[in-house]
Amino acid sequence: MLSELRKDYNKGILLEEGMNPDPIKQFSAWFDEALKAGVDEPNAMTLSTVDEEGKPSARIVLLKGVDERGFQFYSNYGSSKANNLVSNPHCSLVFHWQALQRQVRVCGIATKLLRDENEAYFRSRPRQSQLSASISPQSQRVESRDVLERLWLEAQSKYEGQPIPMPNNWGGYNVEVTCIEFWQGRPNRLHDRIEYKFEDGSGEQGAGSWKKERLAP
Repeated sequence: MLSELRKDYNKGILLEEGMNPDPIKQFSAWFDEALKAGVDEPNAMTLSTVDEEGKPSARIVLLKGVDERGFQFYSNYGSSKANNLVSNPHCSLVFHWQALQRQVRVCGIATKLLRDENEAYFRSRPRQSQLSASISPQSQRVESRDVLERLWLEAQSKYEGQPIPMPNNWGGYNVEVTCIEFWQGRPNRLHDRIEYKFEDGSGEQGAGSWKKERLAP
């Protein structure tokens, strides 16, 4: 039955000469195309981490920023993903835009954002989302949904008419890119894959350069 779930890919091609030498700018161009194509939540990405025992874990999070530093997302610093990143900051991100038959895979190193940046983003969130972040013991066991609903209502009453303070254990991460792959579906499973790797002898991104190569599908 699963063998019947096959689909050919014919919505685009990916050639090295048509790609920006800066992979962050190339990603931004693809992201804009995903927006114009009406892709549902194009900023949804799979974040994969590894715990201290080497066991992998993956979940969907939302991209909240991308710039020359890398890719940014936010989380509770007591969550399972955050605990994984403490023991091993290496992680990967995957974007899948089926409407365009495209994927982007990112490998990098996650570091926490500064509190000022966390505060600015927290203030930009809907008030209801701020309340949820303030009461949720993310990834911890709770007795029931009713417990969460009660905590949320209590917080709503407590902070009525006043700003909601950002929790001390909440904030963002920046994933500094070490490798990024752009994948375009092609007919006959001969997909296009172009990978950028940062070649750097000093350990600082600004001191090196990006190398672009085609990979076999």
